[in-house]
Amino acid sequence: MLIVGLREANMHFSKYLKLVREGQEVIVTERGNPIAVIKPLMKEGTPDDKIKNLEDQGILRRAVKGKLPLGRTIAIAGKPLSETMPEGRDERF
Repeated sequence: MLIVGLREANMHFSKYLKLVREGQEVIVTERGNPIAVIKPLMKEGTPDDKIKNLEDQGILRRAVKGKLPLGRTIAIAGKPLSETMPEGRDERF
């Protein structure tokens, strides 16, 4: 990611557009405050490309093979599932 002032971006727009074509993001600032992001458009690609894009955005996190994600346990009222399942099977017959 490259940060560039508005005046610099305006004067050398084609230079920064070339960097965007190469896959970089350019943040344009005005008086030190970010005002715009110039980034490559997402191309239609394979499902793996789309997944990678979601990972890069922080929207998705791939599972690690053989490991389950850590989660919190939620206590619920009632019988354990191990007791409930056999009862449900017996009622069908």
